[in-house]
Amino acid sequence: MSTSTMCPEKLNEENALLRKEIASLKEQLEWFRRQIFGKRSEKIVGNPDEKQLTLEGFDALFSSAPQQEKQVVAAHTRKLRSHNGQDSITLPPDLPVERQIIDLSEEEKVCAETGLPLTKIGEEVSRKLAHKPGSYFIKEIVRLKYALPKDSEGGIRTAALPDSLLNRCQADESFLADIMTMKFADHLPLYRISEMLSRDGIGISRQLLSKWVIRAGHALKPLYEEMKVQILESGNVFVDETPLNMLEGGNGKAQKAYMWILAGGNDLIPTYRLYSFRTNRCHCHAEDLLKNYFGILHSDKYGAYEKLAEKKQIIWCPCWAHVRRKFVEAESGDPVFRDWVLRKIRYLFMFDRVAWSRSEDERLRIRRDKEAPIIDELVCAIKERVLHGYALPKSKYREALGYFCGLIPYLKNYINFPFARLDNNLAERAVRSVALGRKNWLFVGNEASGEAAAIILSLVQTCRALKINPREYLEDVMRRLMGHSSHKLLELLPKQWALSKRLI
Repeated sequence: MSTSTMCPEKLNEENALLRKEIASLKEQLEWFRRQIFGKRSEKIVGNPDEKQLTLEGFDALFSSAPQQEKQVVAAHTRKLRSHNGQDSITLPPDLPVERQIIDLSEEEKVCAETGLPLTKIGEEVSRKLAHKPGSYFIKEIVRLKYALPKDSEGGIRTAALPDSLLNRCQADESFLADIMTMKFADHLPLYRISEMLSRDGIGISRQLLSKWVIRAGHALKPLYEEMKVQILESGNVFVDETPLNMLEGGNGKAQKAYMWILAGGNDLIPTYRLYSFRTNRCHCHAEDLLKNYFGILHSDKYGAYEKLAEKKQIIWCPCWAHVRRKFVEAESGDPVFRDWVLRKIRYLFMFDRVAWSRSEDERLRIRRDKEAPIIDELVCAIKERVLHGYALPKSKYREALGYFCGLIPYLKNYINFPFARLDNNLAERAVRSVALGRKNWLFVGNEASGEAAAIILSLVQTCRALKINPREYLEDVMRRLMGHSSHKLLELLPKQWALSKRLI
């Protein structure tokens, strides 16, 4: 049937369908434009005329922030230079000092008018931070040999070698710690480290460096397993996963693998970061990582965690930041309702920021009195909108509504536990080290290297979370691990190590 012969009702119906399709395509186009060219921040700036929620003590938390003075200059205002220490440097007290003395020439030391020699009255010193190429040296371990008396059958005696993480390895623990820190803290690929060493006249191939790193990673596995025990025993776990490439066999092709992240602890900022390498994203890996775990779990809405929550194995606290992200991306639909939802979620984060500055009991009270009513209001409004509102079936607005409704039974779980969080940002931030790494070293060679990378990443990134030097930690622990009691491995974890050294 041609368009000219269609009845008005059919034309109106076709017009409505085309309008829906155009709206959906426009929304997709805007999303892609924002991903490539636009800002990806989810920060929502409120209306200055809007009446804000108030809470006793809320404004006082931010009133102590230093306010920059403004100097009035003709035609405009200029911010005064801030002297808050950011332009200064701090140096260790034992940093070596090399003196460079610059003296006058012999002719200049004589007064041109009187012919008398000048008198030295002091010196003017300028201090600058300087650099030399990294210093390497050969460490010779000399063991003296002693022969027993001739009438003895004991033979020759020599002192035992000190404990070493890798037997018959030509690299000392200090060198291995430096290589591992450059790769897993500074994200330098091994081929680049090999080039840096060659500039100092040290020739070590990337393949040999890789062998040393993999062997060292697997030798540190007992500490890795102990860290996993500590995270799961904390009862407060954050989990996420991110893809990375792994080479297939010897054909040079790459397949997608995954690095899972577990973070946890009952601290204001949990410090343990544990990475687990897996060849895929199957639900069985989540079940294996969280085997016999029955505490609080923060995560996104991945089906593996949802399944554990449905079985009531865990207390699931889904991430409100992901909920917010869905509504930020839903630019079509009902913009007034979307802005209302985002404003309510912003209030949740504002109140929870205040709650974290108070005691545990006060935190729970603020959540029950201030945050729970906001969640109830959101649940009622979104349910009403799903049942009686209008949304394109495949639009991001409809997707945001459905995402929220699927989480309704779990959205208030965090309110009843003082160390539970409103979001899963702790694990999200821990993912960044893998994301930065894969842009530099691109892939892992096989499962063994992926597992070694996960072990070393766990120790290095935990050190970074504690703000301790991973190089110093790795060197000390690698020297002590082989002779340390297996029942006291907790003493060698980064947090306990730092406490024993009084670094935190």
